Amino acid sequence: MASRLNPYLSFDGDARQALEFYKEVFGGTLALNTFGEAGQPDAPFADQIMHALLETPSGFTLMGSDTPPGMEHTPGSNFSVSLSGDDDAELRGYWEKLSEGGTVAVPLEKQMWGDVFGMCTDRFGIPWMVNIGAPQN
Repeated sequence: MASRLNPYLSFDGDARQALEFYKEVFGGTLALNTFGEAGQPDAPFADQIMHALLETPSGFTLMGSDTPPGMEHTPGSNFSVSLSGDDDAELRGYWEKLSEGGTVAVPLEKQMWGDVFGMCTDRFGIPWMVNIGAPQN
């Protein structure tokens, strides 16, 4: 899979409704994954969206999720830029450059869903998410 760059939106408990609305607007295929499906079935937020992916016929990609408990939801700045793919060296290189001089919120390391993931804010104040998946053969 080639690396992709796209917006990642954060919601305050209404990610499902928002992404279903965007699907109505743009068309395409919507995949929704809940926190419960990701290994937290007994959590009070189990039905909330941990990750959503909308891919449209026009080539748009939009990702989003509900803000997990313990993290602040701030309308107006509830976005990140997502870099994802399976080229480990390429994506780690981007991570190193983006996080240098910035702030790392989540270190780039293996996560519960099996991918390597990290979150940082670059030195210009732009939030980034980097996800390195296993190569697809």
